[in-house]
Amino acid sequence: MNHSQAPQIDEALVKRLIAGQFPQWADLPLVAVQSGGTDNVIFRLGEHMSVRIPRVDWAIGQVEKEHKWLPSMAPVLPLPIPTPIAMGMPALGYPWRWSVYRWLEGDNAVNEPIGDLPHAAHSMASFLRALQQFPSTEGPAPGPHNSGRGEPLILRDAAVRKAIEALHDVFDRTEAAEAWEASLHAPKWEGEPVWLHGDLHPGNLLVQNSRLSAVIDFGLLGVGDPACDCMCAWTVLNAQSRPAFREGLAVDDATWLRGRGWALSFGLTALAYYRHTNPVLSAISRRTIEEVLSDHRENHI
Repeated sequence: MNHSQAPQIDEALVKRLIAGQFPQWADLPLVAVQSGGTDNVIFRLGEHMSVRIPRVDWAIGQVEKEHKWLPSMAPVLPLPIPTPIAMGMPALGYPWRWSVYRWLEGDNAVNEPIGDLPHAAHSMASFLRALQQFPSTEGPAPGPHNSGRGEPLILRDAAVRKAIEALHDVFDRTEAAEAWEASLHAPKWEGEPVWLHGDLHPGNLLVQNSRLSAVIDFGLLGVGDPACDCMCAWTVLNAQSRPAFREGLAVDDATWLRGRGWALSFGLTALAYYRHTNPVLSAISRRTIEEVLSDHRENHI
């Protein structure tokens, strides 16, 4: 599939977009936000807003999806999430829709790691319980809009095995294959699909005073197998804090094992793809794989 990329997105372009479409904010300071994300460019607008602009065509559907669902989800979730304020339109050579959000205070967990992981385990479990209880009948099923997050793991088998081979010099491929196959053999999800964030890793979390304070970037939002969001047990937490998360979310054995498969799938495919181009995602991915393989060795499943 061929993907198109937006023209250069810089402060000058965004200032002109805002002045043309939201003149009431034209005089507010605009500052680029450093991010390891790959889909969007982010700016802080004044004290209380952020601007999020897709940089690649696969991210353009995220704008309308977040505008549709996040305003009604925000009031029922126990952690703050981004709230859309306005939707910008294509203009000035920029080809897609874009968003203005309320600014959320906190440091990205990549730059300011979560210090209190037991608290994070309880917070993540509470957050996911509430998200999974949000009515899902009209939610979008897994597909290209969310990179298939929440689909049956078997649909990721070819990509995972390709990544295992590509990373043979980084990890023991026999061990990685064994851990992956253990998750593939777990019983499938037979329940109703539930809402998923779809991308729970440190790059999409905010921290204040060493504690998890917000969940951001809902671009992979959709409905599907709840095991997908259990990936945070390995992308964010460690062996000591995982049990509290599992207990708080009341996860059965099959879902837990599929969740570990989701973490491994994320880690392997992201590291294989971004190994030489995105140090932030590469570090997150590498740590995730190490957590999964350690867990696999410890529990022999």
